Amino acid sequence: MIDQQVIVGRVTGLFGIQGWVKIYSFTQPIENIFRYRPWHLRKEDQSETNPNEYEIADSRRQGKGLIAQFSGVDDRDKAADLIGAEIFVERGQFADTKPGEHYWADLVGLLVETIDGRTLGRVESLLATGANDVLVIEGDQRHLVPFVGGQVVKDVDIGAGKILVEWDPDF
Repeated sequence: MIDQQVIVGRVTGLFGIQGWVKIYSFTQPIENIFRYRPWHLRKEDQSETNPNEYEIADSRRQGKGLIAQFSGVDDRDKAADLIGAEIFVERGQFADTKPGEHYWADLVGLLVETIDGRTLGRVESLLATGANDVLVIEGDQRHLVPFVGGQVVKDVDIGAGKILVEWDPDF
């Protein structure tokens, strides 16, 4: 059985002439992306169910960013074909979370309800704002709800597929 695949980054450009590519990582810290193997790369025009598998031959931090080289991709032309590809890994590789911690990938799709039982919609995505993360909720209208535990977010029940929030639905 194939595990759920989660996007963890994107190939953003070329580095040098020997097939190295620049990587944008969604993981925190950014180097954590290199812990997950293999990578499945998929460009917009590829089938969602069959991304191409790539083994990392080498990888490192380069300045403020990351670079990687894949097995079998040893020149700039082959590497150029990978620009724009999203990087997916198997969800089962992620470490267990501590109580009160959640991976963003696990929150996407959850139903969001207010403490008085009103449905806001489902989590479409999350935004990092610096001060706190923000739930982007799609329902009858779009809601941007700060992910502040205790104050706004009262409960996250992954098993039940629901997040309980103290939030004015008209806001």
